[in-house]
Amino acid sequence: MTTHGPVLPIWSCGGCDLPWPCPTRRRELRAEYADAPVSLALYLGAYLVQAAEDMPWAPAGALHRRFIGWTRQPPEVQQRSTATVPTERGRHEPHRAG
Repeated sequence: MTTHGPVLPIWSCGGCDLPWPCPTRRRELRAEYADAPVSLALYLGAYLVQAAEDMPWAPAGALHRRFIGWTRQPPEVQQRSTATVPTERGRHEPHRAG
């Protein structure tokens, strides 16, 4: 059993006091639902609805990213979430004969 459960109604983590789901709980959930990503999204969607009721002042987009948005990203992208991903060279430039 994890110590990183939500503390309601403020939705902070009981284990580390970060916004829930914290990075530790996200890793745990990713491992628990490794073969069932849709089930993970449904599970977190139920928490999203509950959190939206508890925190009506929170922007819907921020809650979505916090509870569900991270589930579709590979774990390595989450760890470098502030980094930019380079585009393919020349992908958006017209081809030049050289």
